[in-house]
Amino acid sequence: MTLAVLPVRAQGRALGECLAGGLADHHGGAELLRPWEEVSSPRELLAARFSDFSGWVLIMASGIATRFLSGLPVSKLSDPAVVVIDEGARFAVSLLSGHEGQANALAYQVANLTGAVPVVTTATEALKPLTLGIGCRRGVSAAQIEQAVLRVIPERLSEVREVATIDLKADEPGLLDFCLTHGLPLRIFKAADLQARPFVTQPSAWVTQVTGAAGVCEPCALLASPRGQLIVPKAAYQGVTVAAVEDVWTELGRVDAAGGQP
Repeated sequence: MTLAVLPVRAQGRALGECLAGGLADHHGGAELLRPWEEVSSPRELLAARFSDFSGWVLIMASGIATRFLSGLPVSKLSDPAVVVIDEGARFAVSLLSGHEGQANALAYQVANLTGAVPVVTTATEALKPLTLGIGCRRGVSAAQIEQAVLRVIPERLSEVREVATIDLKADEPGLLDFCLTHGLPLRIFKAADLQARPFVTQPSAWVTQVTGAAGVCEPCALLASPRGQLIVPKAAYQGVTVAAVEDVWTELGRVDAAGGQP
């Protein structure tokens, strides 16, 4: 996948440089477009080069992106992936070609690079109720992770929407292989995020020493699904820790981790 990163204005340049540099490591290249240096407008630039890339990251408001894209999409089988992120890097929205064009996966990559919240609205993913938080020792295999997961949610792996972990494990081969095998996006949280939101039922002195956080799997799962309820507290098996959170809806929209109204 070759990517284009397009800020709508010069104020988004620093974020664009961060994204182009980070995404280039995962793709065949990522080009930062600078419409403020071009004769054409951002909209004209997008239209002229829309089919030149297999994926676009648009740094702009979703309303602007929608207007810019008007008339360009042809088919979900051939359109490039489009992800929209605001200049404050708060949300990374999979806007076009979520499945076939891999925009859903691209939204997670953008989110993990910036700390934004990935927004995926395709029904196949959005309707799955479970989020897993996973921590592991270095070098554990994908098979070990799968065994640990199946011990805590037997027969429910197909209901998992995403996996969350700490940034120290962002490149852990076994965890990446497990997610790839099961088609699960991996969401990354910085240790500082977990330190600020220490949702743990079993604090770990060893984890605190290594990461600075009191735990990994529980806070990761709960941060990834703030409307969810912890249905499986931290469970350890063969060097892997797993916690599971399930979406729970009420008239007010969500319940907190303890199961009460917020």
